[in-house]
Amino acid sequence: MTNLTLTKTRLFEGIWEGQLVHVGEGNIQPDIEVTHLEVALPGIELIEGKDGGTWALRVPIPSSVITDGVQTFLIRDKRTDVVLDSFALMSGDALGYDIRTEVTLLREELDMLKRAFRRHCLETG
Repeated sequence: MTNLTLTKTRLFEGIWEGQLVHVGEGNIQPDIEVTHLEVALPGIELIEGKDGGTWALRVPIPSSVITDGVQTFLIRDKRTDVVLDSFALMSGDALGYDIRTEVTLLREELDMLKRAFRRHCLETG
């Protein structure tokens, strides 16, 4: 269990940004780690806010981890070993093909449901 809450604010110019809030008593200094394939990312910035209970988290995404497919990043509190949030990057031709295939299958299933619904309406109406 952790007293930290993380909310994504944006992903801009290769930097994931979020706001970290400490809920509860006491003043803490968070120890945050962001991993990709179980390897910690370098250059994580944690900038304390003026009120003392919030921080701006900045995670630069190295170009070396951007490849075809889905790349997942975990953001965790190292003190409690709790995952606070995660984000994923999706890219590449193979992914586009997968998405187009899924959309086509969904359209076919929707058409089938529409036909069945219309048939049901005619039979019961």
